[in-house]
Amino acid sequence: MTYLNLDVSGLEKAGAIWTAREIAQQPATLRRTQALLESGAKEIAAFLAPLLARRDLRVILTGAGSSAFIGETLAPALSRELNRLVEAIPTTDLLSGPDQYLRPEVATLLVSFGRSGGSPESVAVVELAERVLRECYQLVVTCNETGALYTRCRGRQNSLALLLPPETHDQSFAMTSSFTAMMLAAWLAFGGRADPGISQSVQHVLNRDEPAIRRLAAEAHARVVYLGSNGFGGLAREAALKLLEMTDGAVPAISDSSLGFRHGPKTFITPETLIVVFVSSDPYTRRYDLDLLHELRAEGRAGRVVAVTSDAALEGESLQVGDPGAGDVGLCFPYMVCGQLYAFHRSVMLGNSPDQPSRSGTVSRVVRGVTIHPF
Repeated sequence: MTYLNLDVSGLEKAGAIWTAREIAQQPATLRRTQALLESGAKEIAAFLAPLLARRDLRVILTGAGSSAFIGETLAPALSRELNRLVEAIPTTDLLSGPDQYLRPEVATLLVSFGRSGGSPESVAVVELAERVLRECYQLVVTCNETGALYTRCRGRQNSLALLLPPETHDQSFAMTSSFTAMMLAAWLAFGGRADPGISQSVQHVLNRDEPAIRRLAAEAHARVVYLGSNGFGGLAREAALKLLEMTDGAVPAISDSSLGFRHGPKTFITPETLIVVFVSSDPYTRRYDLDLLHELRAEGRAGRVVAVTSDAALEGESLQVGDPGAGDVGLCFPYMVCGQLYAFHRSVMLGNSPDQPSRSGTVSRVVRGVTIHPF
């Protein structure tokens, strides 16, 4: 048996079996997540529809680390889909400055993402929001049936907990299938289009593009930059985090927006830098992505500049992934798998263990060491 075209015995020796399996299972977990949301559509609509009919309702997407980046990725698209402001605010900010973000007099729907549902910040923010807000509603999207987020909100008044398929509760250090499954679940819960092409496009990346991504990882670039506009900005942050996590910080990685990168972060570029641009399918936004892409290539300062795009006709080096007719939300899934695969192969080539990459033990799969102070 193989995962990501690598033998299971070799993956086990490399401490990479869980990560490889969880990246590879995403076409199946995405299909199962979609089926789960479809089967629970009536219950979800009964909870969300009356809330979203209120124009005074505030919607906040929250989580810590990768879970926060789900919110950052979805917030722009959901704002347009729902024709209302949807905000992405990490639990790490809500907890350290609740009076700066929460408005007690404003009815609020707090949407919490959590793979384990056991991060200290996530649980504390749920409790804090209920105490501070006069009218608080909770939607929890999680992968762990025994996690505090799920057990606390399940069946609770003014709350709805969405439990995703058990295999999405990733056992590896870095979130992979949990990230894409929670992102899809939230998109569908809020009425986003259910596109069967999402799982197919992810499968195509795993089948067709994995060898090219492995070769790119073998070039051993010393630094990596991920760039994307709007929702792809959140995706770029997640891709950079995956690389930092799986390589235990051995490969510095940063992220930015296509327009923001010119404002100082371009100084990060060296001849040993790989730059990856997630190109939007939106005709207007795409122009800004391509302007920067052409600029970076013309300057010739980076070691390699690669576009991740759904456009097969795009000139220059690119990974063509996803359905050319898909919107940016649909492209988030195959784009993210490209970032996961690069981080995984770079980690293995460095001799690191993607399943448990932190050699010092200073970071852990579920965050420890957070003191929750009274507010």
